[in-house]
Amino acid sequence: MFRLLARQLIVFGLVGAAQVLLDWTVFVALTHAGLAVAPANVLGRICGACLGFWLNGRYTFAAHGRPRLDRQHLLRFIIAWSGLTVLSTVLVSQVAGRFDLQAAWLAKPAVEAAMAAIGFVVWRQWVFR
Repeated sequence: MFRLLARQLIVFGLVGAAQVLLDWTVFVALTHAGLAVAPANVLGRICGACLGFWLNGRYTFAAHGRPRLDRQHLLRFIIAWSGLTVLSTVLVSQVAGRFDLQAAWLAKPAVEAAMAAIGFVVWRQWVFR
């Protein structure tokens, strides 16, 4: 059990790093081009989510080598992801509003790391069970 959890945490971390890089890159590019922070955050998270759902369902939380990528997993993922996206968007928007856009660019990876910590538990216990 501990070995499985450790493997899942490591793979989730690697997948999460790729997701955050993609999400952050899209967010910075869109806000730099003039899009408002909130929609840019949602679009960045959508890009990261597409990558993350597939990689986590295929590798991180696969059951006995079989991917968990059916409609039920997708529906649960969308529900959980939506809640985390609202929270992420509020936090990143607050940083941008209180400070500036560059502060939001810097804060976004930390915000997404917090979302990932919550997400790991939700993905493991509910989305991909």
